[in-house]
Amino acid sequence: MTYDSDILVIGSGIGGLYFALKAAAFGKVHVVTKKARWDSTTNLAQGGIASVMSKPDSYEAHIRDTLTAGGGLCHRDVVEKVVEAGPPCIEELSRIGVEFSGKPGRYDLGREGGHSHSRVVHAADFTGRAIEQALIRATRSHPNIEIYEHHYCIDLITQHHLKNPNGFGKKPSCFGAYVFDSEEGRVETFRSRVTLLATGGGGRIYFHTTNPEIATADGVAMAYLAGARIGNLEFVQFHPTTLYHPEGNSFLVSEAVRGEGGRLILKSGELFMKKYHPMAELAPRDIVARAIDSELKRTGDDCVYLDVTHLGRDFLQKRFPTIFARCAELGIDMAAQPIPVVPAAHYFCGGVVTDENGKTDIENLYACGEVAMTGMHGANRLASNSLLEAVAFAKFSANEVDRELEKIAAPPDIPAWDESGVFDSEEWVIVSHDRHTLTRMMWDYVGIVRSNNRLRKAWERCHLMVRDVREFYRRNPVRVDVVELRNMVTAAQLLIESAIQRRESRGLHYNIDYPHRDDVNYQRDTIIKKEPD
Repeated sequence: MTYDSDILVIGSGIGGLYFALKAAAFGKVHVVTKKARWDSTTNLAQGGIASVMSKPDSYEAHIRDTLTAGGGLCHRDVVEKVVEAGPPCIEELSRIGVEFSGKPGRYDLGREGGHSHSRVVHAADFTGRAIEQALIRATRSHPNIEIYEHHYCIDLITQHHLKNPNGFGKKPSCFGAYVFDSEEGRVETFRSRVTLLATGGGGRIYFHTTNPEIATADGVAMAYLAGARIGNLEFVQFHPTTLYHPEGNSFLVSEAVRGEGGRLILKSGELFMKKYHPMAELAPRDIVARAIDSELKRTGDDCVYLDVTHLGRDFLQKRFPTIFARCAELGIDMAAQPIPVVPAAHYFCGGVVTDENGKTDIENLYACGEVAMTGMHGANRLASNSLLEAVAFAKFSANEVDRELEKIAAPPDIPAWDESGVFDSEEWVIVSHDRHTLTRMMWDYVGIVRSNNRLRKAWERCHLMVRDVREFYRRNPVRVDVVELRNMVTAAQLLIESAIQRRESRGLHYNIDYPHRDDVNYQRDTIIKKEPD
């Protein structure tokens, strides 16, 4: 079955849905999403959107904070463009129906690590969910938008899938995607003139992560396999404070808790962050995560603790209702006892390389949000700049598509997906073990602190996994778990290769064999592109 649209959006987080709303003003839009439309990393975002909304804050201060956190790799022109787009995007989200804390013009502004001013616009501690629900309501009622849930993107369609690829040139062009309808058990063709990747990140390649089950690096892997450049994938942000509890399932304790005065302590009650940074608990995330990792290795403890008991029960229940309730469900009264926390993989600062409008190397393919490497985050994302970048680039991309759509020809006839093959269950038993092996290996060898020896071992093991999984994928009919594993091992290999190439320590990439920053040789992006077959 073939579905035709002007614009195909892959992913239903803030970037995908905001773009869909914008694009629906000038074209027919199809949105495909792996699970239910509300299953996204956006939905888990607690902190908020960083934006200059009051004095004495300024664009220049926000730009400076972003560049400082980014460790010399942010693209200043992109940072300036995104920061200046913040206030109008906030106001537009408010008009769509997002109920931020406070009132327009007088929002309740939080402060998080690395920020010199209070500028985090939030909806209590469930900002992502508030945005997601408002965007879902708006897209659901729009006549030009159709959303296909439980539709898993397998491959981007380029001229290499065509029976006669001649006439399209050597540079790949995107004509949509092959998509697996998991409820019907069949592969469908979604044909479009323009495609936007908004698939989120890949935290699930790590054993400990804050990310939802769907975060398996699908967009990065598919874009790489289709011929796009991938940039800065070595820079993985580990959130310093996720709940440490056997039933906690890596529940994230927002950085805003530290922004409001939360203190990190050891089991003994000792404060330790001043040893690592003058901003203590408000230091950038990479520093806080490494500090916790160092203390855990020094003491042998399983976790550290986040103490907010001095802030008072009434304040905590009002400011952090979701976190307070979740801790209470697990028997933790955060008003009376410190919260046990550990770091976990949280956010990919690298991804599919785009220009300042979200265009990738592949014709008619755009990317926004965590899947993209726009130049905004550099070597370390400033807190709450992620939702800002996603909504800003969704807007930039929609504006660019509006200008270009009429010039883009209708896509050619696309051959149906070849579904031949018989699932080899005996071999799958072997391959399925690779997922656990991969996540454990990435956590142990390519985590918060790295070394040449660990990276080399990780590459050797991952190389074998990539070979085995891709071979199994080619010989068998489509299964979502197989495609996810293909994407995970592909992205992991790219991440390891990127980390090996960067022979220094900068931002989120820390290698004990190269402990210092090297601006002479490595103040540049790490770019990887697939060699032609």
